[in-house]
Amino acid sequence: MYAIFWLGAFGVLLLIEILTLGLTTIWFAVGALAAFLLTLVHASLAIQMIVFFIVSLVMLIFTRPIMTKYLNKKTTKTNAESLVGRRARVLIPVNNPVNNLKSEGQVMVNGMEWTARSTKDEVTFQKDEMVHIVGISGVKLIVEKENKEDNNL
Repeated sequence: MYAIFWLGAFGVLLLIEILTLGLTTIWFAVGALAAFLLTLVHASLAIQMIVFFIVSLVMLIFTRPIMTKYLNKKTTKTNAESLVGRRARVLIPVNNPVNNLKSEGQVMVNGMEWTARSTKDEVTFQKDEMVHIVGISGVKLIVEKENKEDNNL
């Protein structure tokens, strides 16, 4: 009876993992598989449950960082995230003393206007200056002085 339970749990957890692809239940699926194997040698329910929790925890702690490191390399930045690292042209001076309190600095990147702030309050950028996007805070682009190597507008 326990063998059917653990095998069913393994199948459900594996199905959830396949549907989500988020590395959320694979660790517990491996734990359920280990518990299932113990039912084949007639281990007690207590031993099965302990092994399930230990194997799941060990898999989670030791393999998750490795798996996420390799799987996250293949993700492509989308939407606003894709702007980080690009160049932008200043439309309205950024961090100009008049605009700074109102956060009215604007830049254009990919044909779209964005509100922008400098990484440092004392650094200002004037109209038509080129800047480098280093981050996003809410709906504002965070910009800094352009490096000479940046060529991807």
